[in-house]
Parts: sequence; C-alpha cells; structure tokens
Amino acid sequence: MLASSIPPSLLLFLHILSPFSQPVDASKHVELKGAPLSHLLLDPGAGHIYVGGVNNLYQLTTGLEVLLHVKTGPYRDSPECLPPIVLQECPSAKDTDNYNKLLLMETGQGVEPGSLIVCGSLFQGICEKRNLSNISQLIYQTSNPVDTQYVAANAPGVSTVAVVITTKNKQEGGGDGDVLRLMLVGRSYTSKGPGDIPPITTRRLFPVVPPRRAFSQEEELGKLVVGSYSDYNNHFVKAVVHGNHVYFLFSRRHKKEYRTYASRLCISDRSFYSYVEVPLLCQGGYNLAQGAWLGNHSGEPHLFVVMAAGQASTPVATNRSALCVYGMAELDTMLRRAQEVCYTEGGQGSGGKEEAYIEYGVSSKCLKLPKVSLSEYPCGGEHTPNPIASAVPLKATPIVNSTIQLTAVTTATEAGHTIAFLGDRKGQLQKVTPPTCFTSGHLYGSELVDSGSAVSADLLLDESQEHVYVLTNSRLSKVPVSSCEKQTDCRSCLAVRDPYCGWCVLEGRCSRKHQCQRHLQPNHWLWSFEPTSQCVTVQSLQPANHSKEEQTQVTLSVPQLPALAKEESLSCIFGLLPPQPAIVMGNSITCQSPAPEHLPPLPTGSNHMILPVSLMFGHVTVTTGNMTFYDCMAVSRLNQSSQCLACVSSVWRCNWCPLDQLCTHNHSCPNQHIILNHRVRRPAAPSVSIFLSVSLSLTPPPLCLQDSPGPTSCPLVYDLQSPALVPMGLSATVVLRGRNLDVYTVIQLYDCSAGQSDCSQCRAVPKEYGCVWCPGSPAPSCVYSRTCSSKPADTCPPPQITKVEPASGPLEGGILVTITGSNLGMKYEDVVGGVTVAGIQCLPQSKGYKISTRVVCELQPSGKQKEGPILVTVGTTRGRSTKMFTYQVRLSSPVLRGPVSGGTRLTIKGRQLLTGQTSDLSAFLGTQPCYIVEEVNDTQLVCQTGSSNRTGLVPVRVLFGKAERTIPNVTFHYLEDPVITSAIPAESFYAGGRVIRVEGRNLDVVQQPIISVWVEPLEVQRVKRKKRLALLTSKQQLVFNSTMTTVRQTDQSETILFPINRENLDVPFRFKPGGVIAVEGQDLTRAMSKEEVKAWLGDQECDVKTLDSTHLYCDPPEVQPLRIHIQVDLGLVQYDSNSLLPAVPLAAQIGLGAGAAVIILSVLVIILMYRRKSKQALRDYKKVLLQLETLEINVGDQCRKEFTDLMTEMMDLSSDVGGPGVPLLDYRIYAERVFFPGQQTAPLSRQLDLPESRRQTVEQGLQQLNNLLNNRLFLTRFIHTLEAQQGFSQRDRGYVASLLTMALHDKLEYFTEVMKSLLQDLVQQYVAKNPKLMLRRTETVVEKMLTNWMSICLYSFLKVSVAGEPLYMLYRAIKYQVDKGPVDAVTGKAKRTLNDSHLLREDIEYCSVTLTVLVKNGVEVQPCPVKVLDTDTITQVKDKILDQVYRGAPFSQRPSADSLDLEWRSGQAGHLTLSDDDVTAVVQGRWKRLNTLQHYKVPDGATVALIPRSQILHQNMVADRLFMVAAETPMLEGEEEEGLRLWHLVKSSEDPEIPKHRKSSMRERERAKAIPEIYLTRLLSMKGTLQKFVDDVFVAILSTKRPPPIAVRFFFDFLDDMAEKHGIDDPETVHIWKTNSLPLRFWVNILKNPQFVLDVQVTDSIDAVLSVIAQTFIDSCTTSEHKVGRDSPVNKLLYAREIPRYKQLVERYYSDIHSAASGCYQEMNSTLTELSGVKMNNLVALHELYKYINKYYDQIIMSLEEDSSGQKMQLAYRLQQVAALVENKVTDL
Repeated sequence: MLASSIPPSLLLFLHILSPFSQPVDASKHVELKGAPLSHLLLDPGAGHIYVGGVNNLYQLTTGLEVLLHVKTGPYRDSPECLPPIVLQECPSAKDTDNYNKLLLMETGQGVEPGSLIVCGSLFQGICEKRNLSNISQLIYQTSNPVDTQYVAANAPGVSTVAVVITTKNKQEGGGDGDVLRLMLVGRSYTSKGPGDIPPITTRRLFPVVPPRRAFSQEEELGKLVVGSYSDYNNHFVKAVVHGNHVYFLFSRRHKKEYRTYASRLCISDRSFYSYVEVPLLCQGGYNLAQGAWLGNHSGEPHLFVVMAAGQASTPVATNRSALCVYGMAELDTMLRRAQEVCYTEGGQGSGGKEEAYIEYGVSSKCLKLPKVSLSEYPCGGEHTPNPIASAVPLKATPIVNSTIQLTAVTTATEAGHTIAFLGDRKGQLQKVTPPTCFTSGHLYGSELVDSGSAVSADLLLDESQEHVYVLTNSRLSKVPVSSCEKQTDCRSCLAVRDPYCGWCVLEGRCSRKHQCQRHLQPNHWLWSFEPTSQCVTVQSLQPANHSKEEQTQVTLSVPQLPALAKEESLSCIFGLLPPQPAIVMGNSITCQSPAPEHLPPLPTGSNHMILPVSLMFGHVTVTTGNMTFYDCMAVSRLNQSSQCLACVSSVWRCNWCPLDQLCTHNHSCPNQHIILNHRVRRPAAPSVSIFLSVSLSLTPPPLCLQDSPGPTSCPLVYDLQSPALVPMGLSATVVLRGRNLDVYTVIQLYDCSAGQSDCSQCRAVPKEYGCVWCPGSPAPSCVYSRTCSSKPADTCPPPQITKVEPASGPLEGGILVTITGSNLGMKYEDVVGGVTVAGIQCLPQSKGYKISTRVVCELQPSGKQKEGPILVTVGTTRGRSTKMFTYQVRLSSPVLRGPVSGGTRLTIKGRQLLTGQTSDLSAFLGTQPCYIVEEVNDTQLVCQTGSSNRTGLVPVRVLFGKAERTIPNVTFHYLEDPVITSAIPAESFYAGGRVIRVEGRNLDVVQQPIISVWVEPLEVQRVKRKKRLALLTSKQQLVFNSTMTTVRQTDQSETILFPINRENLDVPFRFKPGGVIAVEGQDLTRAMSKEEVKAWLGDQECDVKTLDSTHLYCDPPEVQPLRIHIQVDLGLVQYDSNSLLPAVPLAAQIGLGAGAAVIILSVLVIILMYRRKSKQALRDYKKVLLQLETLEINVGDQCRKEFTDLMTEMMDLSSDVGGPGVPLLDYRIYAERVFFPGQQTAPLSRQLDLPESRRQTVEQGLQQLNNLLNNRLFLTRFIHTLEAQQGFSQRDRGYVASLLTMALHDKLEYFTEVMKSLLQDLVQQYVAKNPKLMLRRTETVVEKMLTNWMSICLYSFLKVSVAGEPLYMLYRAIKYQVDKGPVDAVTGKAKRTLNDSHLLREDIEYCSVTLTVLVKNGVEVQPCPVKVLDTDTITQVKDKILDQVYRGAPFSQRPSADSLDLEWRSGQAGHLTLSDDDVTAVVQGRWKRLNTLQHYKVPDGATVALIPRSQILHQNMVADRLFMVAAETPMLEGEEEEGLRLWHLVKSSEDPEIPKHRKSSMRERERAKAIPEIYLTRLLSMKGTLQKFVDDVFVAILSTKRPPPIAVRFFFDFLDDMAEKHGIDDPETVHIWKTNSLPLRFWVNILKNPQFVLDVQVTDSIDAVLSVIAQTFIDSCTTSEHKVGRDSPVNKLLYAREIPRYKQLVERYYSDIHSAASGCYQEMNSTLTELSGVKMNNLVALHELYKYINKYYDQIIMSLEEDSSGQKMQLAYRLQQVAALVENKVTDL
C-alpha cells in the first residue's frame, strides 16, 4: 500500500504561518448570504455552479457571477413535530433556519431533463427537485410528506451525505423502466424527531409512478438495519461511487474511542447483503475523518482523507490533523478479506484471532460456508451473513501533519504527478505533492483565501483543472491552481517548487508545460518541481573587467544553452545599450564590447561600473552575466593626496605617468617615464631634493628615472631643510628632502587674531609668531607684524575689572577673592603685588591666574570693619572696580553645655554671617567639629556638636575660610553622659499608656530626653523574662545615641475585666447607695497600681479603694451619674430609687419613727425564726453535699472509664479497619436495590412467566412496545397521562419510573433527553409557584427517573474506590465500635452509638471474652480466636464469629446465623448446644430474659464450634428464626411469647408494681439513674472515634482536587441554564436545586443504606449511627444558618462545630463546578453510550409497564388520539397492535 510505505522522514508539517502563505491576488471571490455556506456543486456541461447555505440557494456562472438566488427559509417548524406544521398542534414551532444538507445533480434520462436535488434540515429533512437551468423553478416538492420521505438530518450540526446511482430495474422493466435511478443516503442520528431512520437508506428518484413517491424509502429498497439507532451514531463524511460499488466514509464510537470507517455496497444490491466496513487507521492518533476525495495517485485510484485527532474519547476534533492516503485496491482487498473470513471461516483468521464480525446489533453471525461462496456471491445473498465489519484496520502513515485543523481535500494531476489541495479552519488553501517511489512529499504553497473562515469540505476543481472553487463561511472563491505567472524570473520560478510551473527559456516566462511551445526539446522548459533543474547561467565571461577607454571581444560560456533553429540567432546587450550581434559556437557566445563614447558615465565617487551583459533571444533575456568597466583617471582623481600610490595599487591594470601627472591603462606615457601597476616590480629610484612654494605648485628639477613598477616607485618626503612656519600671504621657499616626491610637507598656518581678544593676550603670543597689537581702524586687533598698517602699540590699556566674587569677607581675611576682567597682565608676575582690596593688600595665587582675564588672590586681615574698591596694577597702569568690597562679621552665643557623646544643637547668632562663600564656613568646639545642620542666614547658624574624648570648657570658633572668629567670653561645657540607675515601673500592658519614672545622674544634660521601650516578642519574653528582670534591677544596659536613651522594659498581656452583672448582661446591676462596686477580672495588678487606675461611673469618677489581681473595689458617687459612651463598657448600674429621701415634715418624721419601732420588733421575731430554720437548712445542705459528693465520685469513675475506652478504641481501630478489599455489589444487584428498594423480587431478577404457546407473540408485542417507547411523543404523553390519573399513587410513580429506566437502559442518551424535557416542564410548574420546593420530594415520575439516572452515572464513581472505599471504611469502623459494647437484642439500643434515642444509658456490667472457635478448613480443623462479650446473646455471638471467620467474604456468600448452632465443647465428651431461649431461661414475673454467655457461665478461652442445624429442626424452631430476625432488626417492645415479655439488657418499661421486699434497693437504683445524661459522653466518645472516617467520606464526595463526575457537571450545567432561562438570579434557589438533585437524592440515600452499594449487613444499631451522619450531611448542604441551643437535639449538638466546615466544602464544590468550563454535553453523551452497554431484563420491565397501560388503556388511547402529531405517527394504532399481540385484546384494527 502506498501510504504505509512512506518513511517517517518524509512527513511534512503545516503551520499557521507558512513561509509560502501569500494573499490571493489572481483569485476571484463573491460574498454570498446564508452563512454558513455548506455545499458546492459544479455542473461542467452547463457551466453552472450551485451553492447551498442557510435559507439561501445560489446559481452562479463559472466566473462567479450570480445568476439566480432562491430563499429556502426560514419557515415555522419544530424538530419535534411532523410536517405539515399546524400551530395549534405544534406549540413548539417557531421560525427555524433551513440548513442545506444535500446538494446533488440528477442527470436526465431520455427526454426527462436533469434536476438539482436540494435537501434541507426543515420539515424532518425533506428534499425537492429544481431545474438545473433555473433553480427558481421547482420540478418536484411535496406539501404533505410521509414519514418515509424524511431524508436528511433535522439538526444543524448533524451530517448527511448521498450519491445518485443508476441501476437496472429488475421489477418494473419495459422501455425506460429498465433504468432505476436511486439515491443512497448516509444520515447521522438525531435525538429529536423520528428515531427509526436507519443510518444508510435507499431513496427512489426515477421512475416515480403513483402510488410511489420521490425520495421515498420503500420496503423493496435496501437499508442498513441496526439494533439500536442511538448506539450506532455514524458521523458521515463522504459518499463516493467507484466501479460497481458505493463507498461511505464515517466515524463512530468503538468501545471507548472513536474510529473512522469505510464501508462498501454493491450498486446492484438493493437488500444490503453486500454491506461490509473496515476501520481506517491513520497512524499518529488521527481518528476522526473531516473530509475526503477520490482521486488518482501514480495512475491508481486512491482515497485521500484528512483526519483530525479527537479530544480524549469524544468526537470533538482538535487542531492536530493530517492527510492519509488509502489505495482503493488495498481497501477493496481488506473488504473482500472481511467478507471471505465471515462467509467461510466464522470470522476467525488463520491464527484463531477474530478478523471479522457482525456489526450493528443484528441477529446474524459469521458462518462457515463453502470457500467459493464469495466468488459465487460477491454481493452477498439471503444466506450470507451481514452486515460485516472487519476487525483488522487498514493502516496508513500520514503524508502531511498540520497544527491547524484540515477540513477539505481535493486532488489534481499535472505532468503525471498528483497534487493535493487542502483546506483548513484558518481559511488557507495548502498545496501538497504526495510522495511517490521516486520523489518525496513536498508542501510548496499556501494561499490565504478567507482569513479566519473554515474551508468547506466541498473543494472542487473546474473542468479545465486550472482553478479550485473554495467555499468558506460566506464566500465562494475561485483560486488558480498555480501562480506561475507571478514569478517573473527563472530563479523565483524554480524556487516555488510548484509541479504546475516551469521556466520557458526562449519565451522568458514561468508557465505550465503545455504552454511552452518547445517544451519537448531539451533545455527549453525547466520544471520547477524537478530538484535538479537550474536556470541557464553564464559560467564565465572573458575579460571580466576592461578599461572603458577601448573596445574588446567578450566571450561568454553558457552551459545548457537551448538549441536554436538555423535561421535564429542571439544578441548581446550591455546594460541599456543597443544589442550587439552574437556569434554562437557550441556553448560559447562572442560579442563586441561597446565603444567608449557609448558607455554611460561612471557613478559619482566610483572608479568603475558594472554593466549586465544579457544574452537575448529576440526580446527575451536568456541569461545574464556581469562585466566591469574601469577608469584609471578616476582612480587618481578620487585620491588627490596619494595619486601615484592609488593608481599603481588599484585592482585595475592602471599605470602612473609622474611627469604627466596621469593615471592611464596604457603601458606608455607622453613623457616616456611610467610607473607600472604593482604587478611589475623594478629597482627603487635615488633620493633627490626639490623646492615647493607655498602656493603648493610642484616645480621638480629634471629627472632621469627609468620605468619602474609598484608603489615603491612613488615619491616620498623624509626631511625639511627650511623653516616650517610660513606666514600667510607671502612667498617663501621650502626645501624638502625625499624620494620620488609628489606630496607636500605639512606647513603650520596661523592667525594672530584667533583667540587674542585684547592687548595683553596679543602681546603674550611668543615672539617667533610676530603678532602685534595694532591700534588701527576699524578697531584695535591682534595681527601679524608685517600686516599692521600703523605703528604697533608698545603698551596695553589699563586693566578693566568686570566682576568680583565674593563681595565681602571677614575682618581676619583668609578667603579667596576672584577678580575677572581684561588686560589683567600678560603673565602671573605682572600682577604680583599689584592687587589691593579696600586698601588692603590681596596676595595673587598662581593656580587661579589666567592671562589677561582672571586674578585669584587671598584676602588679608583688615583689623577693623571697612569698605573699599578693588585695585589691580599692571606695570604703570591701574584698574579699579566699580563695586565696593566689605570687611564684616560679628558673632555671639549664650553659654551652653552638652554630653561628651555629642548631639547637642548649638545656635550661633551674629550679623553678616553670609560673609564669603558658604563652602568656606565651618564651626568648631575647641578642636571638635560642630556640624552645620540647617541653612545659614545672615544672622544665625545652627550646628550639632560632635563627640569629645574629655569633659571641660572649650571655645566656640567659626571659620570663614582661613579666617577664624572666636566668640568672646563664650565657652561650651562638655559634661559626662547621663547615667540611668532605675526605671519604674518595669512592666506595662501592650496597649501602653503607663507613666515610667526614670532616675539617674546628669539627666538634665540632654537637650531633649527621649525614652524608648523595647518590647521583645511574646515567645522570647517567656524564655528571657527572668533574665531581663535581673538585668533591669542590677546591670541595666544603657545605649546612649545622640540624645536618645534606650531602656529595656517588660510588656505584659492585657488584663481581662468581666461585666458587673455576669448573670444577665441585659439587666442593669442593682446598686444601693452606701456600698461599693466590685469589678472582677484577671491580672488586674500585673502592670498597674491602685494609684494609676481610674474608674468612671457614667460621667463621674468612682473612687478606687482596693485593687488586687482579681478584684477592683470603688466608691461610687451618691447620686446616679449620667450615662456616657465609654471604650470599655462593663454594664449598667441602676441606683435604687429610695436611696435618697427628700425632706419630709416633722409630723411625718414622728410617724415614721413609730412605724420603724414596730418594724424592728417584727424583724427580731423573724430573726429568731430564721435562725431555727437556718440550722435545719444547714443540716439538709450537708446531706445534699454528701449526695453530690457520692454522685461526683460515680461520674468521675464513669468519665475515666469512657476516656480509657476511647483511647483504646482509637489505637485498635486504625489497625483493624483496613481489612480486606471493598465488597462492592455487581451493577445489576446495585441497580435492583436502588431502582426497587424494599422489594423481595424485583423485575431485574425475574423471568417472563408466560406459556410457551404465547411467548413468541407476547415478546413480539413487547418489542413493538419498546419501539413505541423510543418515540419521545408517545413516552411523554404516556407519562403525563398516568400522572393525571387519581389512582396512580406515589408508589406507582416511582415503580413506573424504574421500569422505564430498565426498559430504556440500552438507550441512556435518549432516556436523558426525555428526562431533561420532563424536567423543563417541572421547572416551568415550580417557577410559577415556589421554585425552592422543586425536587424536594419524589412526587413525580421524572423525579424518580432523576434518582435512577444519578445512580447509574455515579456507579463508576463508587466502583473505582473514589467514594466506595471511604464509605466501606466508615461502615467497618461503625460496626467495630458498636460491637465492642453491649447491644440490646430486643430494643436495639447500644452503648456505643451516635443516636441518643438508641443510646443504652444504663451502666451494664460486662467483660470481654475470647472464644476459641473451631473452624474446619477442608479436612483440617483450625482454632480461631474471636472476641465477644459475656452479655451477648447466643445469636449475637454467632454473628460475631461469622464476621471473624468470613471476614474477607461478602455478606451474601456466608451462611446465616439461624442455619447454624453454637456448641460449647468442654473436654472430650462435653458438648452443649447454646441457644437464646431454652428451658434454662430466667423468667421473672411476666419477663423472660434471653440467654447470654454470662447466663451459661462460659469462661474466657472456652472452645466453641458452629455446626449446621438440621433441616427439620431449622424449619420447626420458630423462636430461633424470631431471634435471627432480631439480629438484623430489633424486636418490638410489645412482642410477647406465651404471655411473657422478652428482654435482654434492659426492660423496655418498668414494672409499676414493685414488691415490698425490693423497696430497700430503690435508693440504689435511683442513684444509678439520677443523671442518665452523664452517659451522653459515650456519644462524644463514639463521634471522636469515627471523626476521621466521616471526614474521609465527606471529602471524597465533595472533593474538588479531582474532576467531579461528568454527570454532576452535566446536570448542574442544566440547572444553571434553567435558572438563567427563567430569570432566577437568586443563588440560594439554584443551590437548593443542586442539593435536592445530588446530595439529598443520591448521597444521603447511599449514606443511610450502604447495603445498596456494598455487600454488607446493616443492623438497626448501625443504621441508627448512619442516620445521624446522613442528617449531618443534609444539614451541611442546606443554606439556612445552623443555630444550636440548649434545646437542640443531641444529634445536632454533636456535629455543631463540624457543620460550618462541611458547608464550606459544599459551597466550594458547587462553585468549582459552576466556574469550570462547560461544554461537557458531548462527553456526557459518550459516557451514556458506554453505560448503555449493560444489558437489562427489559422484557420483564416492558411486561410490567404494559400492566399500567392495560389499567389505563382507554385514557392513554384517548390522549394519543387527541394529539395531531400522534395521529400522523399513528401512535394509538401502534399501541392497539401491541395490545392485540400481548393479550389478544380485540381492537379496532
């Protein structure tokens, strides 16, 4: 096969930015309406193009001129309704776009004209015929189509392909009737509309004789029969006709991945007996076909397929794609091989491996027919198996790989080579040459047709094969197959490597081969695609360079020169000059170079030019070479300073004539002597002397030099024998010594006026220059002495001062003064001693002096303040400044002191402090600097003292440069640094606010004392507290930096103040005047004293009397203050109203006194009585104390015991719970328990109970019922009709929903769509009422369907141990904990539980007993230790033994406890059978106690054995059976046996009659039950033990670390869409929907009933614990705030702290799913398809469903007949057929 033989090194890669990409200039395009345009059809005979899009159909010319435009939509339609559409019967109908699905051409037959077949997505995909010449003219259209005329898919994204075939009409022969024209259609599956259209069908086109209809799928015409349409959702890509076969290309899901298949049918096969398919494998993971073309390659037919890599296991194509090529011969061979293996070898190959099988779920299988079966029946027959699928794929290696998704392919052939044109999603057209046996694959071009718009799969070439028609989203483009004409020269033509192009040499153009007249002759047409092709080039040109001053013969050597006819000739063209005739001799061509006068001038600045020499054939340039023409004179002209050297050293053959100053190409000079080019070498010339005038003219003496070559013969100067300084404007003689002189030596030219602006500068010029100061007109200037027209000045003008800096100075002098001006001397010595400032000598400084313009001098002391001008004397002349200079500065300062460490700020005041420059200003204290810290003004400067190494008085000095000014009678006193001896207090709160008193020495020395408290971190304080306190009291470390002293302090945590009225915070504290107020708290004296505390009562102070660590007592004011807002509010204080009495009259006072006396007497009497009662109360109090002490001792013992048990449990649990693997139930059992909970015999495990005579008929009817259920309209009407019946109970709703789930389990995708449709109706109902109540209960069929759907989709989530393993671990942990404590067999109460209603509150005395159980393993008996409790009943013991012995086995695989007896063996003969009830049972009154190990006094270590119970005994022992049930479900409290009430650990209710002799024990019993709540600690113990396992389950369910199940994401997206659709923006409502659909509908069910998933036994005690955990999960999923109080149930109090954390898990789980990228519908469908593979007992489910149909038969029939769509589909009629078959019901048939 071709593709498989391609080596990997030949693979090509296409990239988004291809180096060949270029815009299409020569192409045409037309913009069309109807995006996206989907189909393109070319009628080459008529020259018409047809384009189909959305709602539009076009007819164009081949030049892209629109001829006709027809609108095909939109029309009112609905995919759920059948045409014709009636609004009253189809409320969902709306204006719907019509997507073009098929566009085919039907050729005419006889006199019948051809037609254009157009099929759209509207009206269930019906088709019509239009006139090929005029598409607006309809030839055939049906207004009332029947269901057999539905052709195309009715959904936009679902593909449809078709081909028109012509075959012989075997049945309707006669005349034109011998021809039968059919259309084979491949249609992908759609979930809406009729669901019974096969993937491939045959449609009639011609002849159409009534009652037959066009496009009808008739019974005698073939179709591909499949078992389940949704399971075989073929995505069709292409349909082609090749030979006698029709081929379909499609992709389909195979197991867990998608594959591309090619199938084949014989054209003559109307029954599809010949159908066979083979998978196509494109290596590299490319599995989804995107487009295909049947073309030729290397002369053989091949199928070119562009493939894309699918995204994960979905049919979604990624950008990674490739082109694979499959030979049709190899494909046919594979298809025949599959047929042969399935016909004759039973589908098995030679190695026994399956090579072929029967596909599409039909009841056929591969056979072993005679070997000649395939040759005798190449197109199959009735006896041959079909449809056949090959298990062996046809492999191919990609020849093109692309990072852009390829979407289309077509091919062409040029010069025997195949060219593939590929379209991609970016709108590019890629051009590729597939590899052959002799050439490798090559991407040679890429053209951008329509940027960003995908190329449609219909990619067609025109009839001439010169253009490609490219259809994109809204554009049809006509693109040339090649761009040869764009290449204007041979090099670019060959570089494109285009198989269409080549260089036509004598025509001078890039063209296709047939367009070049002499392409058959060698070297005339050079093929671009041939790697060895080279342009005709000039191999050599002689001479390559030549002087432009003479002509010569030029010879060109040209290999591969095309042969010419005798009368033809060539010519040469030099540049743009006229052509010269050429003489051709083989591969050599000779031409005459142009005359010198015809050559163009040289380029500026160049000594040569390069002219192209073109070899011409007429006006066509055959090839071109280059020739150089040089000019020797230009060589010397461009190098004036070294003409000789440049001439004889040039690359051209130039020689130098020194006497003629001429560079020439000749070998002789006019004056004979010549210096040849450097190629010739001669001896050097002797040295000579010559004279050179200042005018630079050369006057050499006569020379007698011989001809000599090279640069060494050129002149050279090596000595100067005359002055080098020559004045300008004068003639002088310069004597040079050299050899072969032609270069003048360097002469210094100068100008006296340059830079000499005044007399002093001029006279300072050295005398050898002869510069003088000439006072002549127009102005005095510095000139050369000989050019001065007047007498030069002997002296210079007086100095002129223009600027003095600074303008003032200190009296002491010492600063530098800069004087700027002119004529300030010709040298430094001229001004020495000649500068005075205000009459005081100023000493000039040599470093600062600048001739004539600047003098810098040092100011001398003046002794007093004075002012005056600055004078500069030079020689006899003097200059005076116009501005005055001032001597100034006065200083003053107060007496100051400061520490020796410095840091004191000193302010020095004075006047005129800005004397001199600021940089000259500095201050000192003695010898120590005082740093100026602020900007100095005229009256004040501020400095900061530095450190000193000793104490004492030092003077204050200010320096102005070198001038020092000391403040008289002022000194600065350096004192010792401060010393801190104590810091009190040493503690403070973190909030601060405490006053610290620091004591020490010299504390007043510091100008601005600052105390800093350093606080260590709390953890450091705890370690260092003692150490630091010792440091503070003894060796305090003081760090003195500037003026800041650092003291380490200890900070304390804050105190705590309690409210005054702690009993009731809302009630004011009652205060009676005269007392004190006590405030309680903690650590009140830790960091404060009584003196520091202030208490306020309202707006007045409460005088603090006492303060200790826990109490503060304060004396409040007598009158109640006003209430104010304060920072720390300890509560309200209310004064009693009678605390202060107003003034009363005297009479009233006397009366009050008398009354008071009476009251006092009464009080005395009361006191006496009170003392007596107090003594009695004291006695009673001591008695209660004794009781409480006893109770406290008992409670303490109980708590210690519980704690010990808890710690022991925690250590044992981790090692015991791990155990064997997870015993997950099989999917069928899991589904049975979830679908039909509580039912003994669910439909899953039953068989269809029918008499054999009726079985076949009933099964046929049930199969028809199954087909009816696959009709969405029937199913929805059926459900709605049942729900409308009053007798249809809630239990019936759930049962019917589960039956539907079973019946449609093999079509879960369809089941999901129906469920979504019903849920949309449910949402609509609840939105009108209260949306928060939706899905709260299971009240409708769809809600139970949702429960089942979730259970189906999440089984794998449980199975892969994501949630299954944590759930099992939780169950094991609960069972382990419950079994470790006593469990009452009658009431079901347990000591270890989470449910307070099932808590065994009594303190039951028990102990652990280890039994040695004899276990028979084969013939060997092995002992096995088992831990039980002595309080266990015999049945409980048997259960624990079975748990231990069968620990690794599922519960269903171990024997039941009632089938075994427990035998106690003691010694050799001592065998005692133990039972719960026997003659030894204890009976007390009406109570009978179950036997326990304690009852039988079985000791620790006893040997027991489980023996099978005899069958008769087993049947007769009712009591044992009763007790066996009790092990699973506790006995009812009122259950009686023979008038006796059974009890185990506690009696269900107390006996009201207590014998007198037992009354003495009443006190002990009451004390034991005084406070039963103390045993609630057992709940906490159980919760703490199980907490890890509960957390693990919740995290596994709600974890966001792993992707949530696809079903959850899919359904949550659906709920979000519903909320958005109905405008519900309340997040709480959507949260409730999600909670009701997933956690409460599925997870709570699993948490409460782990036996639905696990093969385990859930006892009542375990169920009670699981109920609490499930309720906690429910509380975690609700949005309401979880408030608990004293009255809250104990179950809620247990997990009150954990529920907020679980709520966060739920919210984050919902949020992450909502924020994740949507678009999981395709992945969901793939998952559903995979889940549908599990086979269910659907016949039993259908039979059960029919019982409901029979019960409500009339109502269902009436509902179906009332629906117009149902009438069209004849649903009622079909249901009547079902009734007739299932129960022989007489109908109206």
